[in-house]
Amino acid sequence: MFSFFSRKGPVTAHINAVPVTVNPKETLLQAALRQGIDFPHSCRVGGCASCKCKLVEGKVKELTQTSYILSDQDLDQGYILACQSVPQGDVRIELDLSAQAAKRRVEGRVIGQDRLTSDIVRLRVQLDESLPYKAGQFANIGIASQPGVSRSYSFATAVQPDAQVSFFVRKVPDGQFSSLINDANVLGQAMSIEGPMGDFWLRPAEAPLLLIAGGSGLAPVLAILQDALDSGVSRPVTLLFGARRQGDLYALDTIQTIARQWPAAFHFVPVLSEEPEGSSWPGLRGLVTGQVAAHLQEGAHAYLCGPPAMIDSAVNILRDHGVPRDHIHADRFTTQQDVLVTA
Repeated sequence: MFSFFSRKGPVTAHINAVPVTVNPKETLLQAALRQGIDFPHSCRVGGCASCKCKLVEGKVKELTQTSYILSDQDLDQGYILACQSVPQGDVRIELDLSAQAAKRRVEGRVIGQDRLTSDIVRLRVQLDESLPYKAGQFANIGIASQPGVSRSYSFATAVQPDAQVSFFVRKVPDGQFSSLINDANVLGQAMSIEGPMGDFWLRPAEAPLLLIAGGSGLAPVLAILQDALDSGVSRPVTLLFGARRQGDLYALDTIQTIARQWPAAFHFVPVLSEEPEGSSWPGLRGLVTGQVAAHLQEGAHAYLCGPPAMIDSAVNILRDHGVPRDHIHADRFTTQQDVLVTA
């Protein structure tokens, strides 16, 4: 039986008419980057849509499910994710470079390093100049003491007039960058911020909002809520926040402030997955995705941000309950280990 890995020789991908040689088992993104093409990308594991492009001729084998990243309209028009697409023969790709043109690098300095939980730190950076972005987007950030190392983090606030930005950095096992931010004093260090990237932001509509965040995935959700409040959005909101234990809940004062000021119904539902039995916790227990069906309002649009397993589960539940693909927006928080596994 034919396998897409059985292709023995290279094929050619024309990317905006530029020929690129794609070796067997290579994705379009890997081939483009290997040959010096400035192809927009970030996570490399199909979680951010930065490498979205249009397949106008030929066929590809997609390595992962992309329906929760790409809309029905995208799929109908032939859009694919370059990082998850292995050509089965010669292909032609059209790539919109306007987002790439808007991306730029801004320097700054660490002015705050605030402990939020046992493994999440809020990193506050004063930029040398303003960096425009949409609430919900992310940037690649690097620090002076780790030259050549950069990681992707979502902005935790909307654009501020004083050009300050914040990121929630969760410590991951063996994480070079996240361990430094969580364990060492980096106040005053120079940083570089490259962005904006990603298409996770609030789309205009009047429908109720179901926001689902897990762990440090609360960062872009808070940015979206703060920006929407400032912009006069008055859609009903349900915010499901998944954490492990009571000590892993954070930003509660910020959420309460937004809820008090929100001009429509605002329901905040924290859910703990590993809270010890018999503790003082009076709220819900289990996986946050277990609460999706119970809190899904008719016609709601969903915005999901957190680890891949949470995103995949929530998307399946939402689709099973009739939420159209175009009304589900997701941002998978992947780690460098995820990139290495799929490389």
